Amino acid sequence: MIPLQDVNTLSPQQFVEAFGGIYEHSPWVAEAAAKQRPFASMQQMKHAFSQAVQQAPESQKLALVRAHPELGHRMGIDPDLSAESTQEQGSAGLDKLSPAEYRQLRDLNDAYQKKFGMPFVICVRQATKAVILEAMEQRLTSSFTEELAEALKQIDAIAALRLQDKVQA
Repeated sequence: MIPLQDVNTLSPQQFVEAFGGIYEHSPWVAEAAAKQRPFASMQQMKHAFSQAVQQAPESQKLALVRAHPELGHRMGIDPDLSAESTQEQGSAGLDKLSPAEYRQLRDLNDAYQKKFGMPFVICVRQATKAVILEAMEQRLTSSFTEELAEALKQIDAIAALRLQDKVQA
């Protein structure tokens, strides 16, 4: 863990090396957040990362959502699945799906991707398999605009937990 006061002394390159993976395969978020230093608190640091995303153009926000893996689909197969995503999906039991659960998840992933053109994103560390499957079904009724906003909200929750894992406040 990096003490918060040390975060403020990192060079921009060191900052991106340390925090570039907080937002899945999107180091541009850390690059933008680094410009908001110094951070007086962990909350301020989380806010800087979130603001970097919120201020990005919609195309970049959509690319951020699309950088996330499909839930339960590519674990152990996808070389691009980050260590954080592998661990997080495992914590929700998505690495131990029954054949019926896998089919249900696969069908929901396919329907979601077809409707929205992006993977379903949820903060799996705050959910169970049942909650995830229910949320997927409910969110399929959303509009694209609502769903993009919800996906970004979930990504912020994921990132906040990842920052807590890396930074000692």
